[in-house]
Amino acid sequence: MEITGIEWFVLIGISAIKMGTPLLFGTLGGVISERSGVINLGMEGLMLVGALTAFVVDLRFGSKITAVCMAALVAGLVTTIHAVVSITLRANQIASGLALTLFGTGLSGLFGDRLIGETVVSLNNIPIPGFSAIPILGPIFFNQDIMVYFSYFCVVLIWFVLFKTTLGLNIRSVGEAPEVCDAIGLSVAKYRYACVIVGGMLIGVAGAYFPMVLTSFWVDNLTAGRGWIAVALVIFAFWHPGKALLGAYLFGAAIALQLGLQTMGIAVPSYFLEMFPYILTIAVLTAVTIRNQKSGASVMPASLGLAFFRGEKH
Repeated sequence: MEITGIEWFVLIGISAIKMGTPLLFGTLGGVISERSGVINLGMEGLMLVGALTAFVVDLRFGSKITAVCMAALVAGLVTTIHAVVSITLRANQIASGLALTLFGTGLSGLFGDRLIGETVVSLNNIPIPGFSAIPILGPIFFNQDIMVYFSYFCVVLIWFVLFKTTLGLNIRSVGEAPEVCDAIGLSVAKYRYACVIVGGMLIGVAGAYFPMVLTSFWVDNLTAGRGWIAVALVIFAFWHPGKALLGAYLFGAAIALQLGLQTMGIAVPSYFLEMFPYILTIAVLTAVTIRNQKSGASVMPASLGLAFFRGEKH
């Protein structure tokens, strides 16, 4: 049976949401961390740690909620290493993040090897009554699994906290002018520790989405480099949770389109299709950088990547 253009659009849209959801969780985690002034390039490693933890817990106990919570907890604990090295020891944040990625990749490879061949049950879609019946948009946005709905909630919650509360103002201030925050009595270290760890927990949830929804079996490097796309999306989203949602779904659509074209047997080299999401990442970042340079605008937190100790000024 031939698929109409609208049906094709809906199918791609549904896949874009699913493919974009782990990117969204990861990007939100990066936004929280970097708004406080700490770069986290360890997203790929943290996603793999979260994926491994969720898969093992789900396989052992069969509880999806426990699996997600444990993925967040373990990823948060691993991120604490990055926090100690970057905030307390004032080491280079980029080097620490890269080391975290290597650590997470190695850890998942070491313990995941024995899980190859094991399977878990994927989460089912839960249609929202009324909303799921809306033409075109209903099946795309409101006939998804519970973690997709949770990602919607996280976007709204993080936006509200960052831009509508005193807590969010303090977080953004710590990322912009930590010496001023220190002068008025705010603990820069405490805010940065909290943001890095909470951000890491969200990245762990991003990793949990892979075995719980996208694939029901374990393979090596399960996240397939999506953590690096999330790193780029933080910049693409201008450190804003709402724009993170749009960016995540845009790149999710690129990944879904790549997989769809491969399934249809389109006469395009498979290697090019696999490169497409990453080519798009480079193209978008280049366009954003050129636009910012021409306009002279800068939305990046002023103290991003800069270590801070009391009594010191940048």
